Amino acid sequence: MKLSYTISLLSILAAFSAQGKGLYYFPNDSEESLPIKWGVGMNTIWDDNTTPATLSPDDETFSVNSYVDMKYISGSPQTVWDVYAKLGVLYYLDEPVAAGSDDAYGQMQLGVNLTHSFDERLRLVSSNYVSYELEPDYSYGVATNRQASEYIYWDINNSLGYRWSERLATNTGLQVTMLDYANTPDADRLTWTLHNQFRYVLSAQTVGTTSIRYAQTTADGNASDSTDTYLLLGAEHRFTPNTILIGNAGAQIRQVDSVDGNDTTTPYMELTLRTQVNEQFTVSAFLRYGAEVYDTVVSLPALAEFDSRLTLRVGTQANYRVSQKLALFSDINFISTSYEEGRTVPGGSSVGDREETLFNANIGATLEITEYLDGTISYNFTNADSDIPNRSYDRNRISVGLKANF
Repeated sequence: MKLSYTISLLSILAAFSAQGKGLYYFPNDSEESLPIKWGVGMNTIWDDNTTPATLSPDDETFSVNSYVDMKYISGSPQTVWDVYAKLGVLYYLDEPVAAGSDDAYGQMQLGVNLTHSFDERLRLVSSNYVSYELEPDYSYGVATNRQASEYIYWDINNSLGYRWSERLATNTGLQVTMLDYANTPDADRLTWTLHNQFRYVLSAQTVGTTSIRYAQTTADGNASDSTDTYLLLGAEHRFTPNTILIGNAGAQIRQVDSVDGNDTTTPYMELTLRTQVNEQFTVSAFLRYGAEVYDTVVSLPALAEFDSRLTLRVGTQANYRVSQKLALFSDINFISTSYEEGRTVPGGSSVGDREETLFNANIGATLEITEYLDGTISYNFTNADSDIPNRSYDRNRISVGLKANF
């Protein structure tokens, strides 16, 4: 394998590994175009502990989720477009009992990814994603517990990769993310991040990296603005043509813009793995540990802000095709959060540390009923254990659905 090919391929992967569409995301490095594919589906869902949440447990409901989605890939040796979208509505046949709940909630997801090579040395990678939904998606590295309202989340990341020599390359870019809740105070965030990475080819399968990221976050309400600087060393290694591991580790320097705020320096780590075991079995996984800017203000019941919210996220996804018509899937997320350096707001009185863990598992199967119609059944279990009042719960959901593909 030529060194220039290694730089070209792995530089695309690196641009998405930490800042792309979710913590699992790898770009489509195929140049094969796919026609627009449409889908129309409906799921019937039984839920024994419904979101929006209520202080009274066992809010059992039935709901219907109807949606339409599309997927499109346009590829050439110079430019690859990857576009996907989903629009739907979640309707509760039994309206949740929580105060302020509605019987219907909208859903929307849109992603546009572009990879463009200006020449053999210069490449643009653009990742753009926006969603509006009620349930948290843990694979995006934002939520640690469920929320009581809908939210809009978008992530825009553009970077330029330049190959200076056969072994040395750089990736430089700007990422902007926003989280905006409809009715959750102190939760909104706007973050912009400048990131630069030096890349050096160590072998035909391995690239060594050094990265610096500088992020500024504007927070809402009682939450303080903050600045985070990441100094990282990493590597990307392709074990086989179908197995790749990307990792970064180093220090995170966090400064909180508050009179009573505390500056901290903590370890930071991120790993992403994708492997296709055989033609039927594919596995992806991620791990991330660091201080996060979300959900830093909580009710104890006195309102408190925590300057250091150290979070470990581990996730796996697996897909196994049993036969031409039957496929199994699963995904598991584990989130452990340590709330530290806390104080009441307003007032500034010190409060003790808090711990919280969340486990979420989803398993299911998809059956091809006809050439254009699929049936799906899935079971989802969530367990949250928290030192913060009213955030511990168990939840079970069963979903049965049909989807027509065109």
